[in-house]
Amino acid sequence: MFKALKSDSDLWDDIRNDDGAAFDILFNRYWARMYKIAFRQLNDEESSLEIVHDVFLSIWNRRKDLEINKFSSFLLTAMRYQLYSRAKTAKLSLVYKAELSESDHLSESNTGELRLQDSELKNELDKYLNQLPERCHEIFNLSRIEHLSNQDIADRLGISKKTVENQLTIALKHLRLAFKNIASVMMVALSLLLR
Repeated sequence: MFKALKSDSDLWDDIRNDDGAAFDILFNRYWARMYKIAFRQLNDEESSLEIVHDVFLSIWNRRKDLEINKFSSFLLTAMRYQLYSRAKTAKLSLVYKAELSESDHLSESNTGELRLQDSELKNELDKYLNQLPERCHEIFNLSRIEHLSNQDIADRLGISKKTVENQLTIALKHLRLAFKNIASVMMVALSLLLR
């Protein structure tokens, strides 16, 4: 039986046994759909490609630990998480802008308070970024703040693209853990405000 004709479930079993060819087939099967979802949300080609890459890189790196019953559903959930994570770590002010635009017709906004909250969140982000090793912090800033591609970062710093990808994975994992508590506090506060 040709691998390309195998079900997602069979291919996933092969991937868990380190079959790179099976991974390539699933990647080719789903990457375009995932890219379209990301692009609809971000309207940015490079960021959308990076998110798709991050999702698949994470799946490959955690293939021994993940239990995936339905691959397409897992990808959708992972994509939503990446979009949420990106909004929280790299573009924190967008969260407030979206909330502001949704509530414009309900009440007058206090822009000074929003700027203060935005500033506080940026300070929190800086605090957690400063906990990273210097090179990892630098790579994160070049990628997520200056919006350079992984290849551009590798060329600028004289390192391999794979090293850039690994450092970004480390930085994002660190930030996810750091902002996990902040996100839950924000959700509780938001739910109280919307009552």
